[in-house]
Amino acid sequence: MGYRLTQYAHGGGCACKIPPGELEAAVAGLTGAAPVSPPGELLVGLETGDDAAAVRIAGDTALIATTDFFTPVVDDAYDWGRIAAANALSDVYAMGGTPVVAVNLLGWPRETLPFELAAEVLRGGLDVCGAAGCHLAGGHSIDDPEPKYGLAVTGVADPARLLRNDAGRAGLPLTLTKPLGIGVLNSRHKATGERFEQAIDAMTTSNGPASRAALAAGVSCATDVTGFGLLGHLHKLARASGVTARVDPAAVPYLEGAREALRDGYVSGGTRRNLDWVSPHADLSRISPDEALLLADAQTSGGLLVAGELPGHPVIGSLEPRSEHTIVVG
Repeated sequence: MGYRLTQYAHGGGCACKIPPGELEAAVAGLTGAAPVSPPGELLVGLETGDDAAAVRIAGDTALIATTDFFTPVVDDAYDWGRIAAANALSDVYAMGGTPVVAVNLLGWPRETLPFELAAEVLRGGLDVCGAAGCHLAGGHSIDDPEPKYGLAVTGVADPARLLRNDAGRAGLPLTLTKPLGIGVLNSRHKATGERFEQAIDAMTTSNGPASRAALAAGVSCATDVTGFGLLGHLHKLARASGVTARVDPAAVPYLEGAREALRDGYVSGGTRRNLDWVSPHADLSRISPDEALLLADAQTSGGLLVAGELPGHPVIGSLEPRSEHTIVVG
């Protein structure tokens, strides 16, 4: 029989993230005393909500550590594995790093879904890691009521050339390296079973080339756009950098079919929570409620948001001196 993996989970992909406001409240104050005799200096931790942790372990080497996992975002097991792996590797790329080794994180309802499907998920992750030049070695699995998959990834970077979300400054352009709309298309897929190749292609496209292009261009500020949507991740970047981000909504690219999916009501709860969280900090008065929802759309394995220009990618706005809001759209 054919299995629709998205029907075995309450949500899908990065839209399942705990709402950003709740998460920030939960981790507040968890930056306590330094460990005893640590082997390296913590360069990036919890303070700014960056994409990964970074520790200097030698004069010219920083260790990058991250993890990411989620419930099925598509019905095909192999594609889900590819998407989850690309998404996990993205956090290393968003910090300007190179992934070195990853381990699998797998939760599987073994009495509900055949384990042959889990093998397909793992094969998808292996193929993506192999193409990225990243070792995938072992991991951990549990019997879980819902299927979940992802990776814990370790990478390396130059500590003097990290991409951070608190390094933005007024006057820099904002570049987005993948179109938005993944979330509404995935919601439609979960509800109807329609397959959207454009969304799968976007989610499985590596952010490695964009990361390397950003480093080559001398960029120091970036983040990736995932479950908190463009507005959520941009708010975190602008807040951490002490600037205001101005977005030109006409310049933001969208996947084919995204506006139609929004029109037909395929909006996740995660997207609505994103907008509720950001709205008090953003001036959205110049755009429609539907446009605001698209800008808050919960992405899975989205692109990089870069404070700088990258050839071949659209500039969607700029950073300005801090004003009343962290984001102004229009």
